[in-house]
Amino acid sequence: MNQIKEKLISFATRWSWSTIIMFIVLTFLAGSFFPQVIIDTDPEHMLPADEPSRVFHNEAKKEFALSEIVVLGVINENNPSGVFNPDTLKRVYELADFAKTLRWHSPDDPSRMDGVIEVDMVAPSMVEHISQDGPGAISFDWLMPRPPQTMAQADAIREKIFSNPMLAGHLASEDGRAICLYLPLTDKYQSYRVYTALQEKIRELGGDDEYHITGLPVAQDAIGIEMFSEMSLASPLAMGTIFLLLFMFFRSLSLTFLPMIIATLSVVITMGAMIGCGYEVHIMSSMIPVFLMSIAVVDSIHILSEFFDHYSVEKGRKNTITEVMSTLFMPMLYTSLTSAAGFISLALTPIPPVQIFGVFVGLGIMVAWLLTIMFVPAYIMVLPARIFSNFGFSKRDPGEISFMAKILQKIGGVSYRHAKPLLAVFMVLIVVSVWGISRIQINDNPVKWFAPSHPIRLADTALKEHFKGTYPAYLILEGEDEGALFPESEKRGLAERFMSFSDKLSSEFPSAHVAAEQFMMELMESPQSGAERPFLERAVELAEAKARNSGDEGFYLYDEFAGFFNLEKEALKPFKNPEMLNYLGGLQKALEEAGLVGKSIGPTDLVSKIHKELTDGKEANYRVPETLQGVGESYMQFQQSHRPHDLWHYVTPDYNGACVVFMLSSGDNKVMEAVTGFVSDYFARNPPPVEISHNWAGLTYINVAWQNQMVEGMLRSFVGSFGIVLVMAVFLFRSIKWGVLCMVPLTITIIFIYGFIGLIGKDYDMPVAVLGVLTLGMSVDFAIHFVERSRKIYAEAGSWEETLPRMYGAPARAITRNVLVISIGFLPMLVSSLIPYRTTSLLLSSIMMLSGVLTLVAMPAVITLAPRWFFAGDKVSAPEEETTATTVPVEIHR
Repeated sequence: MNQIKEKLISFATRWSWSTIIMFIVLTFLAGSFFPQVIIDTDPEHMLPADEPSRVFHNEAKKEFALSEIVVLGVINENNPSGVFNPDTLKRVYELADFAKTLRWHSPDDPSRMDGVIEVDMVAPSMVEHISQDGPGAISFDWLMPRPPQTMAQADAIREKIFSNPMLAGHLASEDGRAICLYLPLTDKYQSYRVYTALQEKIRELGGDDEYHITGLPVAQDAIGIEMFSEMSLASPLAMGTIFLLLFMFFRSLSLTFLPMIIATLSVVITMGAMIGCGYEVHIMSSMIPVFLMSIAVVDSIHILSEFFDHYSVEKGRKNTITEVMSTLFMPMLYTSLTSAAGFISLALTPIPPVQIFGVFVGLGIMVAWLLTIMFVPAYIMVLPARIFSNFGFSKRDPGEISFMAKILQKIGGVSYRHAKPLLAVFMVLIVVSVWGISRIQINDNPVKWFAPSHPIRLADTALKEHFKGTYPAYLILEGEDEGALFPESEKRGLAERFMSFSDKLSSEFPSAHVAAEQFMMELMESPQSGAERPFLERAVELAEAKARNSGDEGFYLYDEFAGFFNLEKEALKPFKNPEMLNYLGGLQKALEEAGLVGKSIGPTDLVSKIHKELTDGKEANYRVPETLQGVGESYMQFQQSHRPHDLWHYVTPDYNGACVVFMLSSGDNKVMEAVTGFVSDYFARNPPPVEISHNWAGLTYINVAWQNQMVEGMLRSFVGSFGIVLVMAVFLFRSIKWGVLCMVPLTITIIFIYGFIGLIGKDYDMPVAVLGVLTLGMSVDFAIHFVERSRKIYAEAGSWEETLPRMYGAPARAITRNVLVISIGFLPMLVSSLIPYRTTSLLLSSIMMLSGVLTLVAMPAVITLAPRWFFAGDKVSAPEEETTATTVPVEIHR
């Protein structure tokens, strides 16, 4: 390793311009892939393509023609009639007409149109008013075929909406002050385009109405668009702040640029490599620059700090940088390897974007290390000599003690003289933090990734005040395969029913009973070659064959037999079964009464509404018909409407499957989990009248699916990476005790951070989960530097009492500068309107501050308790004369 170190440093200092040009060319090569970038914010892609919940979600969308939905809300708080006034309804009508036009030629297939699906839109002018049209007759009319001209007409529209339970509380709010237009999309990636087109149209409308656009597809697509604009604002601010801090520390403009250059080159090379490998940029990988900048800047500051402290005109820059690089080569290699291992361990998670993020951050860390080892010395060597004329710690007044040195002097003294009380305080804080961790709530919601003042977040809040639910989740129900063979017990029951049926035919067909007996014997004894076909289907085929081969009387008798078995087939279709529909209605009512969903629509509601209008139009008859024929008649009548295809959103054509749409009050994953848990418990406590299975589809459920994968995967990854970092630290130091000591700041930082998150009630979401891995990298970075330098100085000093003051010189200054630069430098990201970036800013600053404090306070305190044990076996050489550049007069004696 020493030979590699010497060759790399020698090449960089000897062939400085060649080194710089080589890395610049590599950066341009990687940057050439940037135009090929593809943005992906689809939550489905947080799951592998073959993940069962994702596969089922896509199958359900195809089977029931489900689409992602943009919700456009119109609110009027000023008019006494709310939205039900001619002016507002005219604007609603105009918006619906405009939404129909939001279609564009697909870039992938010019013959196909993308955008809003007009036939599935839900708007006052696009849905039907179902009413009675005389005894046993039903009328389907457009609810609002044209805008109302008078208040009486507006009131009539209100009455029509609230006469239909499927529209009341869904199309219009119960307080009458809001209307929602539901715009289904051919592709969720069209949502932001629809969103911006609607905003432009809304600006033209005027009036005193409020307009709000929301929905998970809008939120997810907007994140993909806005995360780059936000980063283009926040990143320069962060880099500018870091630049000012570095200039304050080193007083050299040229050298201050160096960490910025290293960070930029690292990001461009890593992101270019990722894009060039064909990977899409997800919300996770969009944060790679933030992580790499922080890590790349850390190593650069370590070198600049040591270079600043050791440089003198007599020694010269080449000797100084060679000495500094020789000293820091191994600590930086150790920290880079452990940090990279921590991030690469994210490949253990079952979430593809997180895997890509972890692997490329890990590779980027090693790129940053190589740049730091080679580019930094090369850059210093090509700078003009005048840059160093008034540079370095040696140029300061020897008697002057800087403010940072005074603080470090105090910290060193406290950590040595009060080691036991300090560690006792840390233990108390750990206990409190563990309690906080027990209170952590796992939850995520893409809408909440926006700041409270963002239009999408404001829309979500405004619509919640009027509608109990605007986030769809789809409960998919499937009956047993009707092709399954009958067990013998059911065949006997069927035979008994068939014989009873034949007895009723005896008055018209005297030979019916005998013919029925012979028919059943022949059916039961039919060849096994037909056994692969459904039993009832074989019965129908046999009856129809006999009808064709019989005379007039026999034809009608066997036709009746065929009708009986056809009816039995229909009875096996669960969602023509009145009991099953009533069961579904009970489930919907129970969920609404529990306050878990605001609204639900399913086949029960559709059948009940049609039955009511077919009977007498009274509320008492808003119910499921008592007979199979009545249910079938309701379905058939609905198919005479202007929108017959709507039926297939709720049942499959064979009536063996059904879909119930639940409108959730929030896109929070915890709400979706509560609903799924309630439904599972309901099925367990109240078994359905027929054998059915249930599952879930929809973006809200997909978010829960990948969240569960994330939590499990992150926990597995964290445990794995913790173990990897520990093993690497032990291997690198050839010592179990030093390896374990390196994990102290890391462990306490993680406990404190997550304990604090639990105490303040912050949700454990994706950014929080990923930043746990950053804690591994950052905390162990400082710890490894501290241990490596402590052991080296101890080998020269011979005692911990002599080692500690020197540790609080140059090494502690380097760590402190890093802590201040990163913890303060990334705070400008708080200006972002995206909460994940704000979370990253705060947690990154907190992690840096905590890990730095714990490295400089907790680690010396632990060593102070047993210095002989820690340094036992370490070789001690003749002590060298201390210099002011490397020593702070720490008070270690009382």
